[in-house]
This record gives sequence, C-alpha cells and structure tokens, in this order.
Amino acid sequence: MPTTRPTRFILIQTSHAGNVGATARAMKTMGFDDLVLVAPRWDNVLRREETIQRASGALDVLKNARIVATLDEALDGMTHLCATAMTPRDFGPPTVAPRQHFEQLLQLPVAAETGSAGGVAFLFGSERFGMRNEDVYRCHAALSIPTDPNFGSLNLGAAVQLIAYDWRQALGGFAVHDAIAPSELADARQLSGMLAHLEQSLVAIGFLDPAAPKKLMPRLNQLFNRAQLTQEEIHILRGMAKAMAATRPAVPATADTAVKG
Repeated sequence: MPTTRPTRFILIQTSHAGNVGATARAMKTMGFDDLVLVAPRWDNVLRREETIQRASGALDVLKNARIVATLDEALDGMTHLCATAMTPRDFGPPTVAPRQHFEQLLQLPVAAETGSAGGVAFLFGSERFGMRNEDVYRCHAALSIPTDPNFGSLNLGAAVQLIAYDWRQALGGFAVHDAIAPSELADARQLSGMLAHLEQSLVAIGFLDPAAPKKLMPRLNQLFNRAQLTQEEIHILRGMAKAMAATRPAVPATADTAVKG
C-alpha cells in the first residue's frame, strides 16, 4: 500500500467551474480527497452543472470540499506549503521541479511531539492572474512543472493532475492493474489431450503420415510448451482440429504431401 500523508489541494479565486470539477477528478484518480476553495467566483460552484460534469464521477470529492473566504482558513492544519507558479519571483521560496522537491520533502524528520510529518498543501492560483506574490512568499517551495520552454501554458486541471501524480508516486504509487483478469494456463493433461486431438486431425487431412511420424508431434509439443497456452487457447486449437478432421482433402495425400517428421 502507498504511504499516506495529509494532503490538501487549494484553489485560490478559481474563475471557471469546470476547472473545479476537473481538479476533483484529478485528485480522486490519485487517491486524494481534501479540496478547499478560497473565494471562488461562484458561491455555488460545487453544485454547478459544469462542475459536476467535469468531475466525471468524483462526486465524493466535491461533497467533502470546503469553500472559505481566506487563505488562512484553507491552510489550517497544514505545515508544508507548495506554491504552483510559472512566473519566477525575484524573492521568495526556491523554484523546483515537483519530483525533485518531493524526494527532499519525504526525507524531512517527523515532529517529535506528534510523530507526524505534518500536512502538505498544494496552492493553485486564479486562472486569470495566477498566484499573488504574497501567497507565494508564504510557501516553502514554488513548484514548476517542466514544460517546453516555448509553450508552458497548462490548464488548471492538467496542472493538478501532474502534481497529484508526482506526489502519489513519491508516496509509493499504486500498482498497475490488468484491464482484464489474467487467463489460467492450461495444465499438462489438457495440452496432451489437445496434441492427441491435433495429431488425429493432421492424419485425417493427410498432413501427417502415421506410418512415419518421426518428430513432428514432439516438436509441436515443445512449440506449445514455449507458448504457455491458456485454457481458452487450448479450446481454440481443439476447435481448429475438429474442423480440420471434418474436412477431407480434395486430392488424396501422396508421399510428397504427407509430412514424415
């Protein structure tokens, strides 16, 4: 299981309802659920249709989200603050790539009195104005997502997704799950039965000379062993063998057409 750590995403003066929904979706995919909005444009932004549609099922994140009037309220309980600002400041916290900073952050000692490393807050500014200098100055680091230097414009939801992904990876990440359950491998008995069925069919269509089979079937046995056949694949091959046996060659097999190993 990934490491857990109190994590909060804070959107400051967000002007587009859809970005709030996209943020909720980005957070949920990475296992985060603490969202706080500071003085958003819409008082009812968490219930707006565009927000709900862009959340794409992350309704629990929207339900638990809070709207506050000031950044101070949003930061309650957080000990490490990360600004997200594209524009470098002459003064303020160091500008670092997310992954680089997260590696350093996780090496910081926990607080002796609480046994906890404290909460981490990620601050995102308005889509129109970005983050105010005074808000950036309060942070321990200004995270800068490495982008093409000729075009570094990121949608708010995309920026949240990237930060959330890198932070989740730093905390241990999630295992990759197969889209479908892995198929069960065929056992030796099933393989043997299929080979016997296939041998009968090869003889029936004149491909195999039973009088001089030589090493054809052992070679096929080795081929299928390397293939690591599943039970479904055994069924397919048996179906092919059945169809082959039901089909008789138009011209009787001769010594030239029959395989002798």
